[in-house]
This record gives sequence, C-alpha cells and structure tokens, in this order.
Amino acid sequence: MASSIGSLKRVLAEAAVKGVTEARAKIFGHVLNPTGKKSPHKILRKKLIGDKIAEWYPRDIMKGDPSIMKRTEQERLNKLEMLKRRGKGPPKKGQGKRSKKSGR
Repeated sequence: MASSIGSLKRVLAEAAVKGVTEARAKIFGHVLNPTGKKSPHKILRKKLIGDKIAEWYPRDIMKGDPSIMKRTEQERLNKLEMLKRRGKGPPKKGQGKRSKKSGR
C-alpha cells in the first residue's frame, strides 16, 4: 500500500512539473524539447542577415546594363575570331589534347 502511494505521488509530481514546464514555454515563447535532442530552433530564430549584406555592396554595373553586356560579348567574339585566324582558337569537338593521347 505504501509503495502504491509513493508511486502515485511521483506520477502526480511528474505531471505537475510537466504542466509547469509547458506553461512556462507557452508564456515565454520557448520551444519545448522534452526529449533533449538537438534542434535547429536556436539557429532558425536568429535574424537573417543576407539582405543587409546585399545592401552593403554596390550594385554590379556589368549585370544591370545590357549595352555593356553586349559590348563585352562582342569583344569576346572579336578576340575569338582573331585567335581562330592565327590558328590558336579552341579545337573542334573531339579533337582536343585528350583525344590525341595514346591508347585511345
């Protein structure tokens, strides 16, 4: 009889502690983690800083202006054409260094 009263008291005490813990978590906005396992909540509750970092650096002029992009692309094509005329352009598909190695 005495052991059943002791276990009943222990069960009631555990229930009371659990209720108080849940109430505390609800009141103060904490996340309840009764299992004690790792949780990403600590990381996820921090403020995101990506927008602040993006505002700090100036906007890239090369990406925003299509006329500059067009000019750089044209310069690249002109350089490639000049290299091809001298025989220094990229090889045709399947005729590079790797295909000329022995054993293939």
